[in-house]
Amino acid sequence: MTVLTNEAEIRKIREAGNILKEVFARIETEIAEGVTTAYLDNLAEETILEMGGEPAFKGYKGYPTTTCASINDVVVHGIPSEKIVLAEGDILSLDIGVKKNGYYADSARTFAVGKISEEAKRLIEVTKNSLAEGIKKAVAGNRISDVSNAIQVYIEKYGYQEVRSFVGHGIGTELHEPPEVPNWGEKGKGLKLKEGLLLAIEPMVNEGTRKVKVLDDGWTAVTCDSKLSAHFEHTIIVGKKKAEILT
Repeated sequence: MTVLTNEAEIRKIREAGNILKEVFARIETEIAEGVTTAYLDNLAEETILEMGGEPAFKGYKGYPTTTCASINDVVVHGIPSEKIVLAEGDILSLDIGVKKNGYYADSARTFAVGKISEEAKRLIEVTKNSLAEGIKKAVAGNRISDVSNAIQVYIEKYGYQEVRSFVGHGIGTELHEPPEVPNWGEKGKGLKLKEGLLLAIEPMVNEGTRKVKVLDDGWTAVTCDSKLSAHFEHTIIVGKKKAEILT
């Protein structure tokens, strides 16, 4: 668990967060029909290295690439490939991590490829907003499950299901640290949040069932009913009155 205690530490991790902001800004302009997920992965890696960072995912527990690129019914950990080509109407979730100055930052966003269905737009919007609802609760004195509950309540209000096979996490000097940050739960449970605590909050939201299965590659997780899934994530610093979003 990493709790930042001074401005020098905060400045260091802000640099990691700023790299991810730039990576997503560059990638967003390249997402289009006919583009491969390998191309986007290479662009992400080039940008991270150019800005003095290190790809956090590449080689982590044997993961082969810089990004996780998950299309449509892929929930998380889709492996980029020259064989995977974006098509009009797809939704693409990109999850990217970076290390800089000894600190990690982790972020995910879901993008539309060209014109997408109204149903897909709604799923993306609800997932993005559920993350915002969770972050509002990431203040000192609250508990982990206050974040979790806010996400769950918002998602379920729109008839979707939160994924429970994967959760958010602490982050800092390691990519994954305690505490776990589920996207569901009762209020008032779990760790009491301290000012300066670093968290990666990441709702994954399914159009249909929350159940997922992992494919034979050992990484790619898909919805069990082949319906759409969206994913948003920010690395944040727990604040006294309001969290700081780093990514």
